[in-house]
Amino acid sequence: MFDLDSTTSQGSALAPLRIIEEKPAISVVGLGYVGAVSTACLSSLGHKVIGVDLDADKIAAIGAGRSPIHEKDLDGLLFDGVANGLVSATDDLEQAVIDSDVTFVSVGTPTAADGGCDHSFIAAAARSIGRGLKQKSDFHIVVMRCSIPPGVTMGFMAPIIEEVSGLRAGVDFGVCFNPEFLREGVAVEDFYAPPKTVIGASDDRSANTLRRIYEAVDPAPIVTPIETAEMVKYVDNVWHATKVCFANEVGRLCKPLGVDSHDVMDVFVQDTKLNLSPYYLKPGFAYGGSCLPKEVRAVAHIAKEQGVHLPMIESLDVSNKTHIDAALEMVRKTGARKVGVLGLAFKQGTDDLRESPILEVIAALHDEGVKVTIHDTAITVDTPLAGQLAYVRNGSPGLQKMAHALPHMLRSDLSEVVDTAQALIVTHKNDLYADAIRTATDVPVIDVVRAVSNDVEHANINGIGW
Repeated sequence: MFDLDSTTSQGSALAPLRIIEEKPAISVVGLGYVGAVSTACLSSLGHKVIGVDLDADKIAAIGAGRSPIHEKDLDGLLFDGVANGLVSATDDLEQAVIDSDVTFVSVGTPTAADGGCDHSFIAAAARSIGRGLKQKSDFHIVVMRCSIPPGVTMGFMAPIIEEVSGLRAGVDFGVCFNPEFLREGVAVEDFYAPPKTVIGASDDRSANTLRRIYEAVDPAPIVTPIETAEMVKYVDNVWHATKVCFANEVGRLCKPLGVDSHDVMDVFVQDTKLNLSPYYLKPGFAYGGSCLPKEVRAVAHIAKEQGVHLPMIESLDVSNKTHIDAALEMVRKTGARKVGVLGLAFKQGTDDLRESPILEVIAALHDEGVKVTIHDTAITVDTPLAGQLAYVRNGSPGLQKMAHALPHMLRSDLSEVVDTAQALIVTHKNDLYADAIRTATDVPVIDVVRAVSNDVEHANINGIGW
């Protein structure tokens, strides 16, 4: 049940109604930005929380119900937690583990000298956690919350805990990775209304415990493998950095043109069907078609004329060509001299060949003496190319080069392509091609669009990004 009187004299107005049923005790290692917010907010959900840090000032602040950082509403929540007997602080991690059921690890992971991630604080915490676990018989869950490369939780932290404690991860104690998505300045609000809750877990018991911890603020968390959860945090932040750079480059381009960049981006963000959506955000093949390639080149050209350097936008074409080169290299590594291509147009459901990226791969293979046969559900030997050739005279070398040879490569019978190929390239996602891949078990398949799911038992299927 819920306690309807959820505020005290300092009034934590943003705190949800406090659950008063018995809940797991939680120790939080590292009382910086993430740790302090987690300590306060978890206590508001009814958990006993022990904050752990080596910094005496942070311990004193938390213990007195004061925030060690400047963060909206955090003082009030910590005051409530201490007043209710739910929040305490210590420098003894070993004892905190003994006295709790779940340990959240929020220690620092600064940049190492080589540009990578410094794991020294994780190692120190893991050793203390291991010593604590060695002294208790109850099942304990260790939850990593730091930003770390995939594999560090189970490949670095867990083995240290196992060595010190003599216990087995996922069996004698649980391990999770639970990335935080707290924005400084509105972190408390984000805790109670998270954009998503991601739980990477070593075992079902641990996953279910974290589900229950977060159910008051998110009844539908996303449960994934630990390595996926680790990577999500990095991908999110790199994407946010990309958005900042993109918006800033738009601003630098708009200003000398006399265009209000804020007006432009105010319109841009209103499109949630394409601009702010998952539509373009799945690893696949290179972009192509009549719009994206030429528009990227046009914007780069406009910027050059204005004397404006836009390194991110200017590099898009370089990145796209690198993806095409990666597909070509995958084909070369098969050693195949007969290659079948399933899908010629720049995307499924059209007969538009303008700047289709697979044309560049076909042209290179053709130059190397490889025999290429092609099937496309929308393109035949009678598909007119003259208009498309004129449109891309300066933008699609592959189409210019292969225009006269393509009709001789096209096959109307899919089996004629599949049965004679020593390797297949799949660039369109449809049931017809998916069925063909499933039956072609004796040839390597370069599936650049993930036409079949990754649970298909076909060891020879590979994509560029999976």
